[in-house]
Parts: sequence; structure tokens; C-alpha cells
Amino acid sequence: MGGLFGVASSSDCVTDLFYGTDYHFHLGTRRGGMAVKNSHGIRRSIHSIENNYFRAKFEADLDRFEGNKGIGVISDYDAQPLVIGSHLGTFAIVTVGRINNMANLERHAFSRRRYFTETSDGVTNPTEMVAMLICEKESFEAGIRYAQEVIKGSCTMLLLTEKGLYAARDRLGRTPLVIGRKADAFAVASESCAFPNLGYEIERFLGPGEAVFLTPEGYEQVLPPGERMQVCAFLWVYYGYPASEYEEINVEHVRNRCGAALARRDQTAIDCVAGIPDSGIGHAIGYASERKIPYVRPFVKYTPT
Repeated sequence: MGGLFGVASSSDCVTDLFYGTDYHFHLGTRRGGMAVKNSHGIRRSIHSIENNYFRAKFEADLDRFEGNKGIGVISDYDAQPLVIGSHLGTFAIVTVGRINNMANLERHAFSRRRYFTETSDGVTNPTEMVAMLICEKESFEAGIRYAQEVIKGSCTMLLLTEKGLYAARDRLGRTPLVIGRKADAFAVASESCAFPNLGYEIERFLGPGEAVFLTPEGYEQVLPPGERMQVCAFLWVYYGYPASEYEEINVEHVRNRCGAALARRDQTAIDCVAGIPDSGIGHAIGYASERKIPYVRPFVKYTPT
């Protein structure tokens, strides 16, 4: 799946970026990354999270990071953020999604004598492909629009530029983006649960295909939302964190209601109900509550942190 977090602050943003990205750890299993913009340029760090937690891998990097704008990613696939030098300026980019027409996009790029540097096992890095598409146009706004038009599948992205952050939700809204606000900063995240412990209030959810530009002073819409929405329902059922909301609908509430709906249709004689951690717990609680059957906990997840 994967998750994104970005922040533009009037003060140093590293702590918010670190914890905000960490709150998306449940969405990915392979890599995590952060990039921060300051007067010296863009500094980034990428680590494998296959055998350890995001927080443990990145804590040692924090002393090297400073800046008031940054982006972070939890990824199931490619290594990111990428830092790109182009006619648009130097920028960092992170993406979440799935590009189903990569082969066609590669052939088109090669026919124009383009090349890719971020490859693993001979496979083009999807985030580099998105960056290349953006750089085919004369502005970030036009480039994001073009990338969303030619990509078949979905691609939600954050761009860290000299002046601020671009946040763009995929064309059909498969993966969510939500804007948060506090006194001296604006942030954007895949998971709304990233905001409360960092002092942010939910501002609003981006629509499908919508793009905004964030600075410490506020944000502006640069691409309007489309009319068609195909948000991934599995976010509520499985992937999402219980405290999060998508389209202003809470994850745990949906799971409780799913369990209750199942209970109303099920006449099986049972003694108790249990949920498989983590996502199954909400469903089981809803089922037990609806049928007035005891909820028990035979399965306990080991969480050393």
C-alpha cells in the first residue's frame, strides 16, 4: 500500500516529519524515506524497514536533518524519496500507487532517447517515471496534470520544491490525502491519525485528482478535483489505522458496522467471538456487540514497542 507525510513549517519541521511518517509505518513493509529542504539544498535518507521499525532506522539520522519543509514515505516497493535536477529546479518526490502501463511509458521514453538511473533487478523505479513525466512540461502544475493523465492505475504524490510542497491525489482518489493545520505549519498525510499527537487539526480531504501547493502560511488549489471517485474500500476494512478517517468516515466505526452487519445475517450457534489482530478486532467487537455474545482475546499480537 504505502503512505505519505509532508510538512511546511515556519520553524524546523524535522520532528513533525519524523513522527508523521512513522505514523504510517503500518502501511508498508519494505522501505522508508525522508527528505528535508534547507538553505544547503535537499538532504534525504532511505532505509530498509523489512527487519526493523521505521523509528529505529531513522533516529540516528535526525541530527543531520534540519529545515522547515520536508516529505516522508513508507513504501512497499521502490526506494524513495528521489531528488531530481531539472529545468523546473531541484525537487524531491515521493509516490504511492500502482502504474499499470509502465511498459508502455518506458517504450515511449526510450523512443525519445530518455533513460532511467534508478533501477533494481532491471525494473524501472516508478517514482522516477513519475518525475520524468512531470519534467516533460513547463511547470510543476502542468507536469502533475500530465502525469495523472497518462498513468493508468493510480499515483498519489508529494513534491518538495524550493518554495513549498505540491500534494496531488491520484486521478480516481484510490489513496487518500488529508491536509492538517496548526499555528505555524501545514501538513498533508495519507493517514489522519498522524495529526493529533503532533498538534494538527484536520483541515480537509483532497478530492480525486486534486492538487494543492502548501507553504507555512497556507495552501492553494492548483488542480481541481475530478467528479469520479474510486477510493480503496480496503483501507477501511484492512489497511487503515483504527483512529484514521477517510472521506470523514472513521476506520474503526466502519469495522464495527461490518461486524454488526455480519451478525445480523449469521444464525450460527457460537459461544464467543474473537478478532485476529489488528484489523479483525474491530469487526469482532461489532459482531459481539450486535449479537450480545462475549468478546474474548485468544490471539494477542506481540508488540515490543
